[in-house]
Amino acid sequence: MIHGPSLGIGAGIASIVIIVIFLGFQGSQPELTIEPAPEIQESGSPKITMNTFLANGSPILGNPNAPVTLVEFGDYQCHFCNVFFHSTEDQILENYVETGKVRMIFKDYNIIGPDSVTASHGAHCADDQELFWEYHDILYSNWTGENNGWASSENLVKFAQEVGLDLDEWSECMNTQKHSQTILASNEDAKSLELTGTPAFFVIGPDGKTTRIFGAQPFEVFENIFETELGKTK
Repeated sequence: MIHGPSLGIGAGIASIVIIVIFLGFQGSQPELTIEPAPEIQESGSPKITMNTFLANGSPILGNPNAPVTLVEFGDYQCHFCNVFFHSTEDQILENYVETGKVRMIFKDYNIIGPDSVTASHGAHCADDQELFWEYHDILYSNWTGENNGWASSENLVKFAQEVGLDLDEWSECMNTQKHSQTILASNEDAKSLELTGTPAFFVIGPDGKTTRIFGAQPFEVFENIFETELGKTK
């Protein structure tokens, strides 16, 4: 797995076309229905920009100049986020991220419980030592359910030790809740996109067109969209 450096991400406003793909969270052969998304600049509605997708998240995983971007909104306690991590993410990394075709960003959408927020803090504090993705991976590798204590403060310390973090620095970051605003902003980004569950994914093509994918879909669903977007670069 490639662990890219934390990079500043441009926040320029873009005109975004969103194609919504409504997919069931379960089912071996989901039927794909493509519809236009609701208007995204209605009066009183949160303003949707490229910043909504790219800011307040993880460091970039992969080639920062990759033509296609995959953004995941997830909760570390989420069952289907864990399913995606174990069943699909490795294939995406091997075939698209590690080959420089797709870059990946993880954003927090904490909808399950307090331990979800604490786990997010743990990952962002690990990012201060350039170990975000290692901590992200160890969280999902130790997932055992929702709100059952596996992401307790005590266990988060153990995970920090296992990935080789400086515990004094990491603990100070946790105690001061240094990244609270980033986590809160990411959650607000998810709400502005009207997300109702996790995981939710956005594939941003080289022309700014954005496709939304709901649920822990199989690799082939991502592959088809990636290939369509990559075809625009030829």
